[in-house]
Amino acid sequence: MAEFVIPPPPQATVPVVGGGAFPVRRVYCVGRNYAEHAREMGHAPDEEPPFFFAKPADALVTGGADVPYPTMSANVHHEIELVVALGQGGRDVPVENAMALVWFYAVGLDLTRRDLQAWAKGAKKPWEVAKGFDHSAPIGDLVPAAKVPLPLRGRISLAVNGEERQTGDLADMIWDVPHIIAELSRYFELCPGDLIFTGTPAGVGPLVRGDRVEGSIAGIGSVSARIA
Repeated sequence: MAEFVIPPPPQATVPVVGGGAFPVRRVYCVGRNYAEHAREMGHAPDEEPPFFFAKPADALVTGGADVPYPTMSANVHHEIELVVALGQGGRDVPVENAMALVWFYAVGLDLTRRDLQAWAKGAKKPWEVAKGFDHSAPIGDLVPAAKVPLPLRGRISLAVNGEERQTGDLADMIWDVPHIIAELSRYFELCPGDLIFTGTPAGVGPLVRGDRVEGSIAGIGSVSARIA
């Protein structure tokens, strides 16, 4: 076995309710998966199939830790999302088999440098600097999928400093979890350790330093972070 020439980076993990840690391989995200959010971003919700982007695994923030306000931006937005964690993988997964891959759920935040995203869209450039920056993915503890009833329904909401800003229901997703997994597996071979952020309802908005962000999904859990 070859020796490392530098110390290997730490493995990104997410705590599991009841004990243990989930090792994270990749973090996939789904864009514009709630109709009202698609409309507030200026898009018709029925024009396109699901599309995907990614965040690095080390962008995850656990345990309610502070999130530094990111550099190079003056307009950072909150997006509350259901996160699914895969314990099995596959390629070209049929929709009817997709839920067998899901072992855990969590509540996550997809923080976005909205000003950089708008610039990237206008310039036809990639989104990485807007979505994949350091500390851009706070996440709550994972809940075993066996404890979450199907089909997935329940209130999803986010408050900033105690004031509610986002609210919806998991049933409002344009593409449900099985279809997301099936479509994503056409582009990538999915593996144990993958996380998928499944989109956000309407009401996204800016954060400033000192804000306390608290999100929850009924029957699944919560996530919190302070913008430092």
